[in-house]
Amino acid sequence: MGSREVIDLQGTHVTVAGLGVSGIPAAKVLHARGAHVTVVNDGDDARAREQAAELEALGVTVRLGDGATLPDGTELVVTAPGWKPDKPLFTAARAAGVEIWGDVELAWRLRGPDAAPWLAITGTNGKTTTTQMLASILKAAGLRTAAVGNIGVSVLDAVLGDEQYDVLAVELSSYQLHWAPSVRAHSAAVLNLAPDHLDWHGSMEAYARDKGRVYEGNRVACVYNVADKATEDLVREADVEEGCRAIGFTLGTPGPSQLGVVEGILVDRAFVEDRHKNAQELAEISDVNPPAPHNIANALAAAALARAFGVPPRAVRDGLRNFTPDAHRIAHVADVDGVSYVDDSKATNTHAAEASLAAYESIVWIAGGLAKGATFDELVAKSAKRLRGVVLIGQDRALIREALARHAPEVPVVDLDRTDTGAMLAAVQEASRLAVAGDTVLLAPACASMDMFANYNKRGEAFAEAVRDIAGAGA
Repeated sequence: MGSREVIDLQGTHVTVAGLGVSGIPAAKVLHARGAHVTVVNDGDDARAREQAAELEALGVTVRLGDGATLPDGTELVVTAPGWKPDKPLFTAARAAGVEIWGDVELAWRLRGPDAAPWLAITGTNGKTTTTQMLASILKAAGLRTAAVGNIGVSVLDAVLGDEQYDVLAVELSSYQLHWAPSVRAHSAAVLNLAPDHLDWHGSMEAYARDKGRVYEGNRVACVYNVADKATEDLVREADVEEGCRAIGFTLGTPGPSQLGVVEGILVDRAFVEDRHKNAQELAEISDVNPPAPHNIANALAAAALARAFGVPPRAVRDGLRNFTPDAHRIAHVADVDGVSYVDDSKATNTHAAEASLAAYESIVWIAGGLAKGATFDELVAKSAKRLRGVVLIGQDRALIREALARHAPEVPVVDLDRTDTGAMLAAVQEASRLAVAGDTVLLAPACASMDMFANYNKRGEAFAEAVRDIAGAGA
């Protein structure tokens, strides 16, 4: 990671695949560095034409309505992360021996000789929360940092902007890692692995392989989840620098080279003198917001990466205390008549919903939406004993209803066959009817939202508004 040459793109013919949030900045950066840039895009709608006009004014060539054909003379392709690897454009590029990079790879290649090292985070669930926790801890240690990457802040902007950083907390999706072959983090974590985006990757093996790329070339620590053996397997398979260590995190008592929990205290037995005998207290469970089991795991992963970077214990505690999670992530909305209402609209797959359901003892569960090919038997079987009742919404709710019939036949189920704007209010009303004092009404849909809502944020907002409605009605 020391001094090295920044890649020279002057005069290179580069094709950028896709407009969008990563394509436009990539095109501008490449053009500014003297490359001959052609942007290709499948769509040709009003928004695309507006974006194309902006780039053409700079001197960038834009080809709308044809993202399949490789422009003549292309020497490098830079792609938006969401473009699938089997697209004809990439087949043609590979046949021509042309490299394909994502915007994260481009950012890595354009880093200055003394650029800030990266602490990288991936996993099926918990990436954003863990990355934000890590940034909060690093800031509490007095370090100049930012949470960037798949979190909504372009890595390109962070790497090429005027601000100087000591270290970056980088969230990386499986898509981004697929297109980032040469990224080498200081330390990295894979939080968990569960089936997701298999339509894009083609198989669970390919998905895991792309996640595992985050460990390649790590210098100090490969952080894995003790409860998820697949993450440890990825560490074993990784080609790392001499002296790099495998560091586990666990909700149980940690062994040597692990972080874990002892009597309500988050402790470090990895980055201490004589880790076979000693443990360092980092924070209390009450310092983690909210203190649900999967969020404590996120906090331990963030702490492990921060400790790998040399952050003192006090900064871990202060950073966790200062951290506030984003909306719609196990967010407590209100208590009404002794019933707690919790919005975890961000639980858009079964793995996330399972973690959310594990955080509460007695639940009326609101679930359903677009299943994206998921199956629900394992989720329902694991969570059945916690369920007091279930309210189902959305297009693929029958899949969950059938799993409930198989694995939790005694649990009362309300099946709402409506997708209008009042559907969420009806769902919350039905849930409140099923709930008794001490229960939690939990929106953890285990499905995507786009059948009924623009996104998971809108779904969560509709839930919170419905809760406020019934709270007001009971006042």
